[in-house]
Amino acid sequence: MNKYIEHTLLKQDATREEVTKLLDEAIKYSFLGVCVNPCNVSFARQYLNETGGNEVKVVTVIGFPLGQNTGEIKILETIDAVKNGADEIDMVMNAGRLKDGDYEYVADEISKVKAACQGKPLKVILETDLLTKDEIKKACELCIQGRADFVKTSTGFVKNGVGAKVEDVKLMYETVKDFGLGVKASGGIRDRETAEKMIEAGASRLGTSSGVKIVSS
Repeated sequence: MNKYIEHTLLKQDATREEVTKLLDEAIKYSFLGVCVNPCNVSFARQYLNETGGNEVKVVTVIGFPLGQNTGEIKILETIDAVKNGADEIDMVMNAGRLKDGDYEYVADEISKVKAACQGKPLKVILETDLLTKDEIKKACELCIQGRADFVKTSTGFVKNGVGAKVEDVKLMYETVKDFGLGVKASGGIRDRETAEKMIEAGASRLGTSSGVKIVSS
């Protein structure tokens, strides 16, 4: 289970002490990675390298949490994150443009951010709480077109949102599985039972702040 988990701390008031605790836990439990805000990428990479956690991936978020930055800003954020030591990039898709039917814009933005990743994996956050099933499928198809590496359910920041749902993960997996993309389930995964259901549905990554609880149960 630990190798599915990206141990996550994305709250806006996260302190350096809390980030350090997250990193120590990631080392202790051999989590696949940590997911932190861009301002903590450089610190996380250096700390992990210096404390025996160099195998833990540093993941960060782009256009977070709304996805409404311009594409140019998302590209700049991505370049900066990679320069600071990010191993993987989780970009929030522009859900408004998807709902507008501006599919060319969405696919082009994904493609350009992917190029800015300089070979690093790109995950695209769809924010499934805001989308219909047809929109989720279309978003996945645009991620395929834009050459993303993963589709991801949620930011976890939608008010009254559920986050990852088994049926959405299944739909995403069925849409992308033949094209080499993975699925990251994120948002509301707080116990081992839920984590196992997400994996059974097709998730190959889990974004959660409850990693220690999950692997300890």
